[in-house]
Amino acid sequence: MDKQVIEKNPVLRRAFDFSLLINKFSERPKADKRYTISRQLLRSGTSVCANAIEAQDAESMADFIHTFKVAAKEETAYCLLLCEYS
Repeated sequence: MDKQVIEKNPVLRRAFDFSLLINKFSERPKADKRYTISRQLLRSGTSVCANAIEAQDAESMADFIHTFKVAAKEETAYCLLLCEYS
């Protein structure tokens, strides 16, 4: 993926920035009881951008919409909520 593609597309840029924030938030010591949740958060949160990038190469509008719906179904919001209340 070319860096310019992400910078020129506002949706990809926001998704990429979100992934960076998730990465920073998920840096927890293993002794922290939220470590397991933060590992799952890292996986689901960074997959949002990966799915958005993948959608750029969709073969049809239906494929494009489906790929973005996959990103929306990720459990990132749930993991963030768990971290907040843990």
